[in-house]
Amino acid sequence: MADAKVIPFDDDRSRGGPARTPRGRAAGGGRTGEEDRGGAQTPLSAVPEAGSQAGAQAGPGSGSGARREEPGRGDRDRRIAEGLAFLRRRITGEYEVDEFGYDADLTDNVLMSMLRPVYEKYFRVEVLGIENVPSEGGALVVANHSGTLPLDALMLQVAVHDHHPAGRALRLLAADLVFMLPVVNELARKAGHTLACTEDAQRLLERGEVVGVMPEGFKGLGKPFSERYKLQRFGRGGFVSTALRTGVPIVPCSIVGAEEIYPMVGDFRTLARLLGIPYFPVTPTFPWLGPLGMVPLPTKWTIQFGEPVPMDDYPPEAVDDPMLMFNLTDQVRETIQHTLYRLLVRRRSVFF
Repeated sequence: MADAKVIPFDDDRSRGGPARTPRGRAAGGGRTGEEDRGGAQTPLSAVPEAGSQAGAQAGPGSGSGARREEPGRGDRDRRIAEGLAFLRRRITGEYEVDEFGYDADLTDNVLMSMLRPVYEKYFRVEVLGIENVPSEGGALVVANHSGTLPLDALMLQVAVHDHHPAGRALRLLAADLVFMLPVVNELARKAGHTLACTEDAQRLLERGEVVGVMPEGFKGLGKPFSERYKLQRFGRGGFVSTALRTGVPIVPCSIVGAEEIYPMVGDFRTLARLLGIPYFPVTPTFPWLGPLGMVPLPTKWTIQFGEPVPMDDYPPEAVDDPMLMFNLTDQVRETIQHTLYRLLVRRRSVFF
């Protein structure tokens, strides 16, 4: 007689039901432990090994069809999606450019992305007092200028863009030379820079923009290394009159670290006149090392925004008072100068 096939009582197939979930794999509403011969369910506490095995097998990434998520995969997918969306907007023309040529879409997605590694990794900029820049309405940020090349203006723009709670954009006033250079001209316009003139500045402030100006101009940018962190003359107070006409506050801003990126020890004045530029810098590395000499030194930067100086308390005729212009200009200049001294005292090293 052939051997009889024994069908266990706890096998669901004997009752025509679905196959029982194997031990150690969790199933909603299913059995979690073995049944004894009498058909009664054994408590889970009676089979600790099976329970621990089940917990181990049912861990993250286990089980059929489970996929282990790669580190940073979600962030990478997000960046790819944003990049494709940006390309679609550029191709279809679904972006805006204002009357000054400012392209916010290009600035946020390309220009800031190019400057951000220099800001965060190379100069390691520390930002203080960003809350002093108003969250809404116009404001005039007045800062010192230095460094031979205007990298401090670009880092100031990144500081406001990335650190301000309201995500405000800084519209910088630039010298004529910037808009005379090919390529640089177009990039400056798209980044929101405009000509440093009273008319453009006033229009931007009346629209509620945050405008940045560096009154020292080329005098501060191209001063010798021996005069570092000594502010040059702030002009005739044109920025004060613009702030008074529009009633916006002036936010003094002090930048430490830019003075040392290109230590300017000399100036080829004759060559500068031939090239039509304000100065031709001589540094320990330029022009001796050629293009390599144009790589800035990796100094540690600090940008501090001071308390706003209100301008809306003055009557309209205040702009015609030369003594008031002088006093307010000197007040802003002295605030920036004293802040520079304080920041230099607390600085541990030029590079750290």
